[in-house]
Amino acid sequence: MPANKDDGGWKKLLWDSDKGELLGRTGGSWFKITLFYIIFYGCLAGIFIGTIQAMLLTLSNYKPTWQDRVAPPGLSHTPRSDKGEVSFSLNDIETFLPYTKALKDFLVKYDEEVQRDQMKFEDCGEDPADYKNRGDLESDVGVRKACRFPRSLLGPCSGIEDREFGFKEGKPCIIVKLNRIVNFRPRPPTSNTSIPEDAQPKVQPNVIPLYCTNKREEDAGKIGEIKYHGFGGGFPLQYYPYYGKLLHPQYLQPLVALQFTNLTLNTELRIECKVYGDNIDYNEKDRYQGRFDIKIQVNSL
Repeated sequence: MPANKDDGGWKKLLWDSDKGELLGRTGGSWFKITLFYIIFYGCLAGIFIGTIQAMLLTLSNYKPTWQDRVAPPGLSHTPRSDKGEVSFSLNDIETFLPYTKALKDFLVKYDEEVQRDQMKFEDCGEDPADYKNRGDLESDVGVRKACRFPRSLLGPCSGIEDREFGFKEGKPCIIVKLNRIVNFRPRPPTSNTSIPEDAQPKVQPNVIPLYCTNKREEDAGKIGEIKYHGFGGGFPLQYYPYYGKLLHPQYLQPLVALQFTNLTLNTELRIECKVYGDNIDYNEKDRYQGRFDIKIQVNSL
């Protein structure tokens, strides 16, 4: 008998036929509470959607709203590894194959046949020049043309004649670029006070200079000559500013190829490269802000 009473108790809780209640509420009560929560959550959703829409009205598809805290561009290189090391053996092609493949893949978009479309690309001169003015970001100009940058400018590091990019002869190439920042105009240094004495000859009008040297004192004299291939040995201003993916989909960053022609063999060498400009700073917490360092070891054994 107690079992039957208990059984009847929970059944009555689910459905009380005498009062017409489901889970303790009548149909009218369920309708009112359901309607209340529909209206309540509908209002919350409306407030949320309205807030998002109001915020979106203040944003542009083309121009970042706030750029006052944007860090200077990073300086990056190809090939690169997780540990920033390039190590290979002259006698084993498999050791430098990943590096040459990375360079080939990276340079595909710089092939001259890719840049032939006159509607998407334009010649921006054979000498470094001032910024290329293509209008404001929010003007009605539409999609902007990109300056051509043929990989042949990279000389022996272009991969056109030497498909091994110097690795086979122990004269490896790396390719350096400034990372993209929308509407950023790098300014060349106006004085030599912040530039090392050895790098001062690289300063020239309309070019952001790049200079590489030994990172550690014990590596001085072991790196040998570094050859700079590209447009003026740095980053020419006519390739700036960058207008973003929507307005500048074909944009090609200017490149500098570094070739290390006389590295000391069987020795780990640490090399630091920097770009110099009035609005380019460095951060000890960010190893790629305006600079990078790389370890290179060429083994002959």
